[in-house]
Amino acid sequence: MVSVLVVDDENDIREAVAEVLSDEGYVVHGARDGAEALRTARAVHPSIVLLDLMMPGMNGWEFRAAQKDDPDIQDIPVVVLSALGRVSGMDAAGFIQKPFDLEELLSVIRAHAQEEPGSAQVEPSRHAAPM
Repeated sequence: MVSVLVVDDENDIREAVAEVLSDEGYVVHGARDGAEALRTARAVHPSIVLLDLMMPGMNGWEFRAAQKDDPDIQDIPVVVLSALGRVSGMDAAGFIQKPFDLEELLSVIRAHAQEEPGSAQVEPSRHAAPM
């Protein structure tokens, strides 16, 4: 089963993304900041992380630096989901600028998520509204 860790300090965005992904058959975990995301990633080892950058406490850049230093979670792909869009110097599998199109989000997840052995492939979505 493909699992997604959604990291965003804005509850509405985190919950909306989680709802869409759950409807698409993904297992979704949420975190409000980088520190919570590190704890969650270590506990559940998600297939992919959707990461906001601008958050209070540990921000997205700090999360990514800590993730890359942790051999247990360093290989989990990260897609930056931020109003900043593509950020120079940020090592990520992909970048999606807010507001974003759901089809783009689902396409990026399908392209970069590390599917766990023996799990079923998630079918393409019929969602099209931007978030």
